Amino acid sequence: MADQVQASHILLMYAGSARSDATRSKAEAEQQITTLKAELDGGADFAALARQHSDCPSGKQGGDLGNFGRGQMVAAFEQAAFGLAVGGMSDVVETDFGYHIILRTG
Repeated sequence: MADQVQASHILLMYAGSARSDATRSKAEAEQQITTLKAELDGGADFAALARQHSDCPSGKQGGDLGNFGRGQMVAAFEQAAFGLAVGGMSDVVETDFGYHIILRTG
């Protein structure tokens, strides 16, 4: 079992999510992340969509979060990231911060 993974993500926050100054509603964020997931499933470039849409500062780097170990991310995010094979992409994952799509890169 890996002690560390490398991953990128796209995060859409909503009004009321943790550390968020987003104005979109939770329903709007869910609809937008579902649309982005469909685009990714259709072959869209993950890094380009992260740069364009992610509310996380990592979006500027195409969503790259670098390496992280167990216990460094919130539980749902960690479980999804560690559960992916390298190159695998998650379904939509909800955390207190909003909605994520995670791409395991290492």
